Amino acid sequence: MTTDPEVELLWREEDREPRPGLSLGRIVRAAIEIADADGLEGLSMRKVADRLGFTTMSLYRHVPGRDQLVDLMVDEAYSERASTPEEPETGQGWRMRLEAAARQGWQLRRRHPWLAEVRGTRHLPGPNAIAYYEHMLSTLTGTGLRPSEVIAVVGMLGRFVDAEALTLVETRREERRSGVSEQDWWGSRDALYERLNSFPTLSRLWTEGGWDHPEDSFEFGLRRQLDGVEALIRERDESRDESSACLECGTPLEPAPSGRPRVYCSRACQQRAYRKRKNG
Repeated sequence: MTTDPEVELLWREEDREPRPGLSLGRIVRAAIEIADADGLEGLSMRKVADRLGFTTMSLYRHVPGRDQLVDLMVDEAYSERASTPEEPETGQGWRMRLEAAARQGWQLRRRHPWLAEVRGTRHLPGPNAIAYYEHMLSTLTGTGLRPSEVIAVVGMLGRFVDAEALTLVETRREERRSGVSEQDWWGSRDALYERLNSFPTLSRLWTEGGWDHPEDSFEFGLRRQLDGVEALIRERDESRDESSACLECGTPLEPAPSGRPRVYCSRACQQRAYRKRKNG
């Protein structure tokens, strides 16, 4: 098995008897506290060291740098899934289970908005993050979606949750910077509002109360996303019903009682198809 120091760091086994003094666990927890308060932009190795009462150099004996520390923070945050409300039982429908999983991700980001700031495609996942991803994927097992579609659905929902969380990040950042709340800042823009009368659609929606009781953007968006997934699953089910025949011999297939749909009528047909693929 190949080794990768960064992967080994993330997938390490915790010490059963933590030693007193500075430890990787203490460093990660202190870093999370700083990021919760100040966002990722306020996180530095020096701040973590100051918070723990150690020198900055002493931290580097436990973690190579800030990037690796952020990956460790992400995985530690995902370990909190155990404290979120109980998940629906496996027997429940895919939509209920997928919605619950998306809400878990949203709750984590409400507690730790900086999670949405961890951008880019080259952040290594740890065991807790992978466990959450595995759970998200498993909610769509047996739906008839293609494997690539299952992955695409989970990715789409993850990006939606991150986008909503980024709004929280940006709001908190501006409030910290200016010392003015979001409501007060927009409430003092009378000079702007006086210029909006020349926009008929905007003005009509305003007079009809469109901004008086706004939709909860997360709840509205999550429902619409799940509606789209449901429509795709229904489309796949209809397509499967129309073409439920053995891929090898064409014999009509009985619907599978559960799990993945059947594509071969017998073990023999499955083996013949495998040999054809193997032999080109």
